[in-house]
Amino acid sequence: MKNFKLVLSTLFLFIITILNAQIKNPVKFRFDVDPVGKEEYEAVLTGTIEDKWHIYSQDLPPDSGIPTEFKITSKEGIQLLGKVQEIGKKHDEFSEAFGAQIVYYSNKVVFKQKFKPKDATKPATITAEIMYQTCNDRVCLAPNTLEFEKQIEGSNTVASDEKVDKTKDTVYEVAPAGQVGTVLKPTNIATPTVAKQDGLKINSLDFKNPLTNCGTAQQKPANDNWLVLGLGFLGGLIALLTPCVFPMIPLTVSFFTKGNKDKAKGKRDAFIYGFFILLIFVLLSIPFHIIDGISGNIFNQISTNIWLNLFFFAIFLFFALSFFGYYEITLPSSIANKSSKAEEAGGLIGIFFMALTLVIVSFSCTGPILGSLLGGVVAGATNVPTLLTFALGGFGLAWALVFGLLALFPQALQSLPKSGGWMNTVKVVLGFIELALALKFLSKADLVSKTFLLKRELFIVLWIIIAIGLVVYLFGKIRFPHDDKKPKISLGRRILGVFGIVFVAYLIQGLIPSEKPKLQMLSGILPPLNVSYFHKEEDGILGLKPYHNYFEAIEVAKKENKPVLIDFTGYGCENCRKMEEFVWSQDDILPILQNDVIIASVYVDDKEELPENEQIKIDMGDGQKKKIKTIGDKWSLFQQVNFNNNSQPHYVLVTPDQNVINSPVSGYMPKEDFKKFLKCGIDYFKNK
Repeated sequence: MKNFKLVLSTLFLFIITILNAQIKNPVKFRFDVDPVGKEEYEAVLTGTIEDKWHIYSQDLPPDSGIPTEFKITSKEGIQLLGKVQEIGKKHDEFSEAFGAQIVYYSNKVVFKQKFKPKDATKPATITAEIMYQTCNDRVCLAPNTLEFEKQIEGSNTVASDEKVDKTKDTVYEVAPAGQVGTVLKPTNIATPTVAKQDGLKINSLDFKNPLTNCGTAQQKPANDNWLVLGLGFLGGLIALLTPCVFPMIPLTVSFFTKGNKDKAKGKRDAFIYGFFILLIFVLLSIPFHIIDGISGNIFNQISTNIWLNLFFFAIFLFFALSFFGYYEITLPSSIANKSSKAEEAGGLIGIFFMALTLVIVSFSCTGPILGSLLGGVVAGATNVPTLLTFALGGFGLAWALVFGLLALFPQALQSLPKSGGWMNTVKVVLGFIELALALKFLSKADLVSKTFLLKRELFIVLWIIIAIGLVVYLFGKIRFPHDDKKPKISLGRRILGVFGIVFVAYLIQGLIPSEKPKLQMLSGILPPLNVSYFHKEEDGILGLKPYHNYFEAIEVAKKENKPVLIDFTGYGCENCRKMEEFVWSQDDILPILQNDVIIASVYVDDKEELPENEQIKIDMGDGQKKKIKTIGDKWSLFQQVNFNNNSQPHYVLVTPDQNVINSPVSGYMPKEDFKKFLKCGIDYFKNK
């Protein structure tokens, strides 16, 4: 009982820590500029710190905490006078974690810097930047950088809000989430037209009050949690068949059922062991929730970042070569040794560390499988942290059930196949799968960068080569380092080889030019139809020629008197490709898109930079500003502030005078649902 309470207390404290860590802004800052003498000013940044949190001083020993950096600049030119002063509730103590004397502040801290403008008689914009890290007793948040601006008019007076020079950069203030209609409040702009042309709030775009309710029952969002749980469960079962895990099943189950005089207690301990395995895998997802709490759009940034997708491509190649047997991926042996030693504690704690040891020592086989599972979730989904929890939970559940059921029915151990060369075959097959999946990340990097080097046909050819390699391996024509010199070609290998041949035949049809899309099974994985050797840019998509600027589409719609279908899409959006290839292409959908609407396909992950005069800054609150730098930034913001939505695909029908006709719809949907959405909106527009 004592051990049980200890485990519960530890988990409780761990959960409290995680909840605390999800606070997005434990420090609130206010920036002021005060005149302090003739032609001299003092920049003052005041930070109010949440209870139990602190930030570090500017002066810390090397290799300890992250020191705060505070600096003042001005494009008009200033001269700094002296050093930055720190004022606040100061703590100066020895840190056992860092092995050094550190200084930090709690409750409140003030940073002051005196300066002198280059020309004190003229207006100037003073910019303050602070880089800091917030910590409490148990966790530290990621370092954060904030920027503040204040204008001075000269002669030792600070500009009031009414006197701000309106020729300066446009700044927009974002209100709290959920306040639709007041999400974006433009300030310091010359005319409302500027806001519109920058792709910001359009007053008539009110998705909550469409012109008609016909056919506007929003489809229920797809619940991917259970699908991901199932995929995680399948991944866990596959991992059990690898040589790192499979031989440990009978040994571990026998330890509980045969090595214990009390058979009932042995079975109970085995179930607890399985539960702890599940718990450990679920706990692995907690860091993703923390990251999401700190930066809610970080996973979208990851999934569309060119360099990160190239990194994932390299990682998957690394995983593949590991499965082929050229090297093993292992965690440091010291970690496994410490966990194994902790098993001696006995009771629940000992069982917990037995489960942890299993997870650690099996990493060389489970790591690539988990990496593939997690990489797939991050690359193609919204609500990533929850899906990762379900994925890891499904993975752990497979292990927990196997160990639990075999403990309940130990006689079933006799039915398990014996360890042998077949386990290495499983690893090598997984290696070929990893190799194929790696190309998905390379393709996404290619699409987002708009280099379009990895055409659809080239992608298919590479998959055909990989599939042929797998078939040749399964029939014993090639070997890898850990294969037997004379491998036995079992019936199972032959059956898999036949499936491989069928898959190659399936892929080949994708190389034949056709007006209709093929390879539906791989929709969202293959590059889109218009990234093809057989495709000409002037052909558009499926013969459609969408505009990629909403405002251009509106002008055309006015001339042709047609509604505009806003298609919020992305180069890296799998469900967008599925909609285009297998819904838009249908005989009763395509004519509607060709004849009855003007399509505005705006890409929220377009990394091309906007012209400098169109780059704006958004006030995110608490003095933090976000620069809208790329085309994707612009359309992503446009979608969020007008429709309170950031998922793709997202479809909206609007009139040429920019009124929302019926409720927008999101995600991949059946053809009939999309047709109903289109028809009701178009019919209303024609008959109004």
